[in-house]
Amino acid sequence: MKTKVNELSPSAYARIAGILYLVITVAAIFAHFVIPDQFIVPGDAAVTAANIANSEILFRIGTIGLELIILLSEIVLSVVLYILFKPVSKTLSLLAAVSRIAMTIIHGLNLLNYYFVLRLLKDGDYLIAFGQEQVNALVTLFLDAHSIGFTIGIAFLVPHVLILGYLIYKSGYFPKVLGILFVAAGVGYLIDTIGLLLVPSYTTTPGLIAMVIAIAEVAFPLWLLIKGVKSEPAQMHTPALESA
Repeated sequence: MKTKVNELSPSAYARIAGILYLVITVAAIFAHFVIPDQFIVPGDAAVTAANIANSEILFRIGTIGLELIILLSEIVLSVVLYILFKPVSKTLSLLAAVSRIAMTIIHGLNLLNYYFVLRLLKDGDYLIAFGQEQVNALVTLFLDAHSIGFTIGIAFLVPHVLILGYLIYKSGYFPKVLGILFVAAGVGYLIDTIGLLLVPSYTTTPGLIAMVIAIAEVAFPLWLLIKGVKSEPAQMHTPALESA
């Protein structure tokens, strides 16, 4: 005996995606910028280590805790976007979802670097084995490793952003300019990732690239939240799940 379970409408999926984008954006601002800036003092390993040791709970919640919220939201967002754009191209939508989930997995593993920092500062055996200066240096090493690990994860986001831009453009759900913006953002991510990982002299994201990425990453979620989808593709049909 089989029963059919109706899927949500494209507009509902769009709203859910918009909410998830909002959660990810707000959490990322704190986890990637606001909280780390409270602890990390560039060029001063001793002060950085002391700051983290003196506010361990805030560091745990503000970095690891918020990052877990981001990563769990990323998984759900990947699935929602796949369902939303599957009628446009099932293959490309799946590829975009896999790309984003690959980034999520890498960023999840990258949290180990924060955990190593906490272990170094919390466990007195490390201080006995290495000495305070060496512990401070190792803390800086793992913080730097987290930064590089994050960039490596973004490299796997590049295909997602480029494909999503194409799907947005072709879908008929949204203004084509949003698709164009996402493709431009994908190119920006690609240039920035190549520079940060492969070019030693490239240490900071250029303002123009950051601006293009920011506009695309803000405009699309806002459209999802405020407007939803404006129409359905010609090939759109209401999918159903069947369970025995």
